[in-house]
Amino acid sequence: MTPKKHQQWLQVVGHAGNFHVGDYGTLLKRFCKEEQQCYLRLMEDNLKPFVPAYHGVVQQDKQDYNVIDNLLAHFDSPAIMDCKLGSRTYLEEELLVARERPQPRKDMYEKMITLDPEAPTNQERAQKAVLKTRYMQWRETLSSTTTLGFRIEGFTKANGECLTNFKRTKSREQVMEALDNFVGSSTQIVVVGSSLLFVHDWKGRTGVWMIDFGKAAPLPPHLTCDHRAPWVEGNREDGYLWGLDNLIDTLLNMLQLT
Repeated sequence: MTPKKHQQWLQVVGHAGNFHVGDYGTLLKRFCKEEQQCYLRLMEDNLKPFVPAYHGVVQQDKQDYNVIDNLLAHFDSPAIMDCKLGSRTYLEEELLVARERPQPRKDMYEKMITLDPEAPTNQERAQKAVLKTRYMQWRETLSSTTTLGFRIEGFTKANGECLTNFKRTKSREQVMEALDNFVGSSTQIVVVGSSLLFVHDWKGRTGVWMIDFGKAAPLPPHLTCDHRAPWVEGNREDGYLWGLDNLIDTLLNMLQLT
């Protein structure tokens, strides 16, 4: 991967410290056991062609990394887009932990007023801090995560222009405008925070892959989810297929307008 491609990848998916370029067309992603287990299952699944190939674990500078295919390796000046699927991007366990240890967060208050100065309550304004549970649930209401079951995290165009300010892209029309700018089945697994990575280049090569499985995990034996039902705390629904349905519908609507 060239330095330019590496920078493009990081601009879109973020978390610069989580990724390093590997050998022979691979990418090193900071080790996550849950993601490793998901990749191992996917390598034996019908979805294998639609995810980065998994090549095991390596250690670099005393840090373990999952080794996956570098999806940009065969593209020339690619445009890249990250679409996060699902009706929520946090685990129910994260809510429980935050409630057990409720600590007002000044950093999240600053993030909140940056997006919407009117959002904090009078109490939050006096404390200049918000609880993590409040921030996580409030943030989801700003984007199309709650209205369409997916949101655009960001994209880099072929000319190098990087756009990541989509936190308030909520309506179908706003999403279609953003997508237009870029283009210019198990019931016992919950999939939270996963994305679709869209790539195309000037030679006409295209690709779409499922990525980011750090919050994908098997459900307890007595629970199932259909990935389309609305999420209510406790039912573990993730809205993944609902978001995918809406994303496909949005793209089909765009196609009819061309």
